[in-house]
Amino acid sequence: MPSQRPTYKSPLEGYENAPPLPTEKAEDGKSLLNNQTGVLSSAYEKFPEPLDNGRRGAFDVHIYHLPNHPAQARYASELHSRIRHEFPELRIYTFWSKPVGPHPIGMFEVNIFTPAQLGAFVGWLAVWRGPLSVLIHPNTTEKTLSEGGEISEAEKEARNHTDKAIWMGEKVVLNTDMFWEVMDH
Repeated sequence: MPSQRPTYKSPLEGYENAPPLPTEKAEDGKSLLNNQTGVLSSAYEKFPEPLDNGRRGAFDVHIYHLPNHPAQARYASELHSRIRHEFPELRIYTFWSKPVGPHPIGMFEVNIFTPAQLGAFVGWLAVWRGPLSVLIHPNTTEKTLSEGGEISEAEKEARNHTDKAIWMGEKVVLNTDMFWEVMDH
């Protein structure tokens, strides 16, 4: 289990000297006007650190199904095939009908490498995930204890799968204890 409470740096770091934000509303009467600079955020092209922009990919998407629920398992298998047809550029793993790693029920995994892929795939899943639950978690590259950092590899993976996770549908409770059992021995 986690050895320390996570700390967060200010999301305004680097914007200390930015001009004040306007308080006026946009034409729709609801949203706020923003200072337009004509420059898009670099996050449209590359994930910000510490997300992994390398071979592992910045995000893993786990799509869960209940193996003992025939209609759900069939839908998950069909979705797995559809994803392989529609998104062949993504890394798509084996369809599991049993627990694997910290995942307590059947699932399959898809890796995301670019912000454009994340936007396209998550939007697509919002339409096509059907009765299935989806975990979207980051893969981060902060230094671990063995690399001179402040957290263990197990703690980093547990945080990525829990604190930093995004869920679509019902949340599935993961067996995060296995990170310490496998990684810290």
